[in-house]
Amino acid sequence: MNVLVDTPVWSLVFRRRLRVVDRWSVELTGLIQDEGALLIGPVRQELLSGIRESAQFEAVRERLRPFPDLAIHETDYEQGARFCNLCRRRGVQGSNTDFLICAVASRLSVPILTTDHDFEAFANLLPIKLHEIPMN
Repeated sequence: MNVLVDTPVWSLVFRRRLRVVDRWSVELTGLIQDEGALLIGPVRQELLSGIRESAQFEAVRERLRPFPDLAIHETDYEQGARFCNLCRRRGVQGSNTDFLICAVASRLSVPILTTDHDFEAFANLLPIKLHEIPMN
């Protein structure tokens, strides 16, 4: 199963110095093993931004290298803007990257894995699905 993974989940696994074992990191690890974790360039940039130490930057960059960026189409940016405008009219705020994630996920019909609760509000208004982690 392919799942578009949001920045905070990648960060749990790839940026944290102390590894936290939680349901999101376990799920991402499983998706990586199954080759189902999807990444877009803006999420890659968010992950690498703000890393102060060059050694840590290089380590995270190298860990992300096996994951190709999904192609983002012109229509994804347009749809992201539509999604943003719709949500704002309904009082729901989000970042441009969040709405681009929603647009790409919608086009590809893949769910989104995130810890960001804003996506729950987006899912009530937009044609997206959130990846639900099975409770064992």
